[in-house]
Amino acid sequence: MKIKITLLVIVTGLLYGFTKFESSGESKIEEGMIKVAIFYPNGEGNTFDMDYYTNNHMPMAADLFGDKLKAMVIDKGLGGGAPDSPAPYVAVGYFYFPDMATCQTQMGTHSEALRADVPNYTNIQPVLQISEVVSAD
Repeated sequence: MKIKITLLVIVTGLLYGFTKFESSGESKIEEGMIKVAIFYPNGEGNTFDMDYYTNNHMPMAADLFGDKLKAMVIDKGLGGGAPDSPAPYVAVGYFYFPDMATCQTQMGTHSEALRADVPNYTNIQPVLQISEVVSAD
C-alpha cells in the first residue's frame, strides 16, 4: 500500500506540476497525520475548472501552508461504483498535516484566502472532512 500511495503522490506531482514533494521520492504520509479532505460534489449545473484548481489554487494553498503541509494530493472523479455511472465528486483535494494543532492553526490562518479563491474555479459548495490517518502502508 505504501508503494501505491507513493506512486499516487509522484504521479499527481508529475501530472499537475507540483514540485513540493518530489525531492525524496517517498510519500510523506504517515500514520497519525491529520488529513483534510475537500470534496466537490458532482451535480447538474455544477462547474469545476480542474486546470485552475491544479495550477493555481492548490499551489497557492501549498505556498500559504509552507513547510507545515507535509503532503498534498488531488483526485479527479471519473466514475461511480456502477458501470457508466457519474462520479459522486468532480474532485477531491487532500492536505496532510503532522498533527491536529498544526492543521487547525494553518486552516484557520489561511481559510479566508482559500475560500476567497473558490469562485475562480467552481460554483460548488465544498464539503470538508478532517480525519486521522490510521494506516499509511
